[in-house]
Amino acid sequence: MSFSETTRARAREIIARYPADRSRSALLPLLHLVQSEEGYVSPAGVEFCAEVLGLNKAQVGAVATFYTMYKRKPTGDYLVSVCTNTMCDVLGGQKVYDALAEHLGVGHEETTADGKITLEHAECLAACDYGPVMTVNYDFFDNVEPQAALDVVEELRAGGRPMPTRGARLCTLKEMAVQLAGFADERDGAVADGGPGEPSLRGLRLAEQHGVSVPGFDPKTPIRSKAEADRAAAEEKAKAEAAKPAPAPAPAKAVEPAKPEAATGSTAPDVKAPDAKSPQVRTAETRQPDAGTAVPDAPGTKMPVDGPAPAPRDARAAEAAGAAANPPAGDGKPAGDAAGAQERNLKEAESGTRADGADPADASGTGVRK
Repeated sequence: MSFSETTRARAREIIARYPADRSRSALLPLLHLVQSEEGYVSPAGVEFCAEVLGLNKAQVGAVATFYTMYKRKPTGDYLVSVCTNTMCDVLGGQKVYDALAEHLGVGHEETTADGKITLEHAECLAACDYGPVMTVNYDFFDNVEPQAALDVVEELRAGGRPMPTRGARLCTLKEMAVQLAGFADERDGAVADGGPGEPSLRGLRLAEQHGVSVPGFDPKTPIRSKAEADRAAAEEKAKAEAAKPAPAPAPAKAVEPAKPEAATGSTAPDVKAPDAKSPQVRTAETRQPDAGTAVPDAPGTKMPVDGPAPAPRDARAAEAAGAAANPPAGDGKPAGDAAGAQERNLKEAESGTRADGADPADASGTGVRK
């Protein structure tokens, strides 16, 4: 499909909202944009998004199939969603869905023959305090009952646009997709209707009743533009910098007098004691001194000193003494085992008697015969 020049111009406008090296962030509104022209995200729509963003179709398709708001097959003018999750189900949401499915002759994600209504059950519509709820193109109908739901879809099929419980007046799915892409609803008085529901206002009512308010809050405070907010922030920063006291001059650093040689008994220059170093560094330098390591006679240092190597004759004598003190077992048995006792036990087992005349079948120490 070849998309219209209006869609292409809007696509360029969407991409321009993001930094040049972050243009991929425009993918979500672009998918809504192509859905506003076709009524769903078609393979051509996926290809279009990939083309304008420099992505491949697999990357675009992965996003389009993840979010349920992007439809992958033609959808009716009005998407009717009924919440059948736990809270709404307990309050009758499934009954509402069943009544609509029977009346319209369609099931989940199916569209009526006239192309007007697409029905779907939703896991949650985030309005548990109004359950059971139904939405038409994401506008809410609260506390809906089966007959009320049927009245809404019949009015839609007749060309009317029933007023939602909350929010602006209804629009088609394509018109809604334009808004989700980031463009204003251009219909006259499109956002003039609707209002908040009473459960949503309950917190404000309680705050007003009990005198709860935010300290220093003025509801008439105008909302500043970004430029005004940035300018005010810059002025506040400049005032804060001007209010800072001038830094006092740093006092002259006292020079420690040189220590006499007699204090340390060393002719080497003084260096920082290694106690200020980490144990790991100190250990490494002790094992492997280098040019940065303190000299042996510097204050606070102790260098290991190797003794004279033993003479070869002394080493051989020590080895011979150790071998004599630990004679190996010549028969491969653990040292200390007597071969005579093992042979006697073996003969007793073969003859069936023990040296003391007792039957070896007796359990040792229990007096119980096996």
